[in-house]
Amino acid sequence: MNQIATLPAKNLPIVPVLIAAAGDRASLRFLEFFAAAIRNPHTRRAYIRAVAEFLAWCAAAGVPSIAAVQPLHVATWIEIQTRRVSAPSVKQRLAAIKHLFDWLVTGQVVPVNPAASVRGPQHIVRNGKTPVLEAAEARALLDSIKVVKTKTRPDGTAIDTTGISLIGLRDRALIALMVFSLARVGAALGMKVEDVYTQNRRLWVRLKEKGGKAHAMPCHHSLEEYLHAYIDGAGLMTDPKGPLFPTIGRGTDRLTATPMSQADAHAMIRRRAVAVGIETLLGNHSFRATGITDYLKNGGTLETAAAMANHASTRTTQLYDRRQDTVTLGEIERIRV
Repeated sequence: MNQIATLPAKNLPIVPVLIAAAGDRASLRFLEFFAAAIRNPHTRRAYIRAVAEFLAWCAAAGVPSIAAVQPLHVATWIEIQTRRVSAPSVKQRLAAIKHLFDWLVTGQVVPVNPAASVRGPQHIVRNGKTPVLEAAEARALLDSIKVVKTKTRPDGTAIDTTGISLIGLRDRALIALMVFSLARVGAALGMKVEDVYTQNRRLWVRLKEKGGKAHAMPCHHSLEEYLHAYIDGAGLMTDPKGPLFPTIGRGTDRLTATPMSQADAHAMIRRRAVAVGIETLLGNHSFRATGITDYLKNGGTLETAAAMANHASTRTTQLYDRRQDTVTLGEIERIRV
């Protein structure tokens, strides 16, 4: 059991009762699954939650040990989940259980995978649900972000304090990066200062996408302008290895050494949207979808859009293509009761 104590505790689950009942070897193998087999932190958190809920349910149902879990237990729990959460969530939870038991089987903790024969709910996606903006709305949002510090007089008029607003420069650059480079928010927030570089007299960005895939994109002229203004205004070139989009110190206008989280970006996006009067409930992926849709509206091809977005399949890119929404709305307006 001493080996378990040497594993990093951060982001690891508490060993459930059913695992502990199978002995120290099972407990070690269980922790190794989350520490070694899953690299994506978001996937790890989701799998930990799903496995903990399933094993707690099994324990409450009287299952004595992990080796006693049967396909009927898995199927019953999945059926319960279909009444509580969406089909994609159920499929993710079933995947977590299947992958865990595969790991336990190869570690000779259990003889067979009881989840292998259990099927999840059918789920077919033809249209994405990510909220998108019209091009004019996206432009209005970018233009609304003030990059000069101002104060307000009692009569409501603004006073230019001739200072640079690092928050405004940062937020504008981040939103523009997701719109013009079709970047995932995780890839954008994971960038370092050195990931913005010059090549062939043009500014480029280097993104680390899902699965560790490296992806480079030339900058749109607007993005180039915003990135130059941000990097120069914030003096980021003094630390090329530092985060490109760090947080702002509380109560200050100074950058920290801590990169923004996706929750930080989401809160910023919602705040900026409300300030400019955009009622659409935007998410972190909304700007990626906005960029893809606008590119296709202006004559771009689906294949090129997939390459720009670093999608392995054009079917994924089609989920971000919301041109059909406009067509559908136009047809609905033909009903003139």
